[in-house]
Amino acid sequence: MKVVVISDTHELHEELGVLEGDVLIHCGDSAYGFSHSEHQVDWLDDWFGRQRFERILVIGGNHDFEIQKRVNAKGRLFRNADYLEDKALEYQGVNFYGAPWLPELAGWAFYLPPDELRKRWDLIPDDTDILITHTPPLNILDRNSRGKACGCPDLRKRVVDLNPRVHCFGHVHASGGTIELHDTKYINASLVNSQYEIVRRPHEFEI
Repeated sequence: MKVVVISDTHELHEELGVLEGDVLIHCGDSAYGFSHSEHQVDWLDDWFGRQRFERILVIGGNHDFEIQKRVNAKGRLFRNADYLEDKALEYQGVNFYGAPWLPELAGWAFYLPPDELRKRWDLIPDDTDILITHTPPLNILDRNSRGKACGCPDLRKRVVDLNPRVHCFGHVHASGGTIELHDTKYINASLVNSQYEIVRRPHEFEI
């Protein structure tokens, strides 16, 4: 199975053209939260519809106010993708799980305080193969341009216990890349830099 992972496209997804594989994962921040529009979700959904994948999985991020608004209003989200919010999905024998939550950024979309974050991470099933979050775990591909670690300590504890095959995330633009620790492949799939310019290509792997 060929999996393609992207994150932090910030309304620049059209610059990626047409991607191809079996599963496309978007780890959140599809929108640009400083000037959000009610059409952001629909623009992204139209782009998803032009991609060449069997399944497309997407979660929210702190810029994705419109996604959060539609979820809270129980409105329509995506016709061309599966939205995962504390939700598992099995495809071709691989167990995916997505959760958009993140620490510290009160006032932004999908922020939760520490006690609530722990409850959400506890919901992740033990048999998860590919974990999709927006925030990184603490001290794993989470350093911003000033060197500060921005990841979630409670997510780090949970991921270490789970030991999934792959953990995909984004959020911290300066730490895009991959690392393998204790049989888990970590992917910070952020595509943009701190100036919100696309500087990386989507990450691809086989599972």
